[in-house]
Amino acid sequence: MGNLKLKGKDILKLGYPNNQSVNIALEVMKRNFATKNIHYVKSLLKEIHQNPKNFEKDLTFGQIAEALLSSKKTEKRMLNTNRADFHIFGNNISDEAKNQLYTALKLPISTQGALMPDAHSGYGLPIGGVLAVENAVIPYGVGMDIGCRMSLSILDTPISYLDGAKDKYEKALAEHTKFGMYETHKSHIDHEIFDRDTFDLIPILRRLKGKAIKQMGSSGGGNHFVEFGEVEITEEDEQINLSTGKYLGILSHSGSRGVGAEIAQYYSRVATEQCPLPKEAQNFAWLDLNTHLGIEYWTAMNLAGDYASACHDDIHRRLVKAVGGRVKARIENHHNFAWKEIHNGKEVIVHRKGATPANENELGMIPGSMTAKGFIVRGKGNPDSLNSASHGAGRAHSRGECRALFTQNDIKKELKLKNVTLIGGNAEEAPMAYKDINEVMNAQSELVDILGTFQPRIVRMDK
Repeated sequence: MGNLKLKGKDILKLGYPNNQSVNIALEVMKRNFATKNIHYVKSLLKEIHQNPKNFEKDLTFGQIAEALLSSKKTEKRMLNTNRADFHIFGNNISDEAKNQLYTALKLPISTQGALMPDAHSGYGLPIGGVLAVENAVIPYGVGMDIGCRMSLSILDTPISYLDGAKDKYEKALAEHTKFGMYETHKSHIDHEIFDRDTFDLIPILRRLKGKAIKQMGSSGGGNHFVEFGEVEITEEDEQINLSTGKYLGILSHSGSRGVGAEIAQYYSRVATEQCPLPKEAQNFAWLDLNTHLGIEYWTAMNLAGDYASACHDDIHRRLVKAVGGRVKARIENHHNFAWKEIHNGKEVIVHRKGATPANENELGMIPGSMTAKGFIVRGKGNPDSLNSASHGAGRAHSRGECRALFTQNDIKKELKLKNVTLIGGNAEEAPMAYKDINEVMNAQSELVDILGTFQPRIVRMDK
């Protein structure tokens, strides 16, 4: 905590009430002003005490002001007996995933929900779950990998190069992509995101900035990937601005790395303390967006989303530099995030945990598996799905089941059959681990139009 010799009795002498405001003030000042003069720190605390309303929205002092203005005790929240309105798309969805949505729909803040055809059970909100709530954000409703997203670059390179210069593309993926917890690039670009004052305003972000710089341009483990493949545009769209035909593409799937994970862990814990819920609903603890912690998480979440996007930009930049060609079009979308949107004439917070935004005319990318085609889509803005679609094919088998069911030999046979080269990967992400992407797409014809496909050819994943 540094050298600041501030004690609770010093704060009480400034006129602070003998309640949680003293502990909060002590923690905030030691965390943010550990090296400052004690007289300076006391003068700040005095000013906050005299005019707490002036500091309510301040990212550093808001928590102290909130504690001074509120004397409410933390009370256990109860679930409603009735569920909010919902729609389920597709049939091949487990009861466990449905029950997780049903619990979420009973939260007193919930207004509407939906389950996408790729849905399967998760922590709190199921993967493929969409939930709209009033003026609050649920950290576990966004998920651990904040801003996890798809990014597709379509190049002007002839598609024949993927076979003719296959070694070059394999080498580019092997040398210029990094995966998992320990692989990082030796050199880093000065991205504008690291100049943002948000990194300095929120203590947890200040601590994570070094990690963010180090992990820039890298991908996570698990189901994250970077691929070269064959893009086929089957329907022209003025946003993509490409003729129908085949193109060489780069597709990446990853999120906000250690930054997003630590933000999620910290604010999920804080939300649970602030918002006690019955046992079956504990992972739905929320942060009110009128509170300092709610504003703080929302700010951190948005930074993590932008950081995830910046990582994809860097991945694609490195690969294009290595293999040549020019980017003719780019399509990307988050699928672990919360958005402020208008539904039924009212502003709500829409959580999409493993679901693609599909507002009217919004472009998105829905992948299949390492051997199955993914789909370039245009949203239809269907209100029943809260303007959402699936984020992939969805798991048919858990990671544990995959380890028991599939061998490396099984995976090699499937890769050879589909003419796909895999660098890294393991049985947990076997092509057979996933639902049939065509069935998933058929189940959401009311949600999106298909504009094209992406067939993976060279796939890189964590080892």
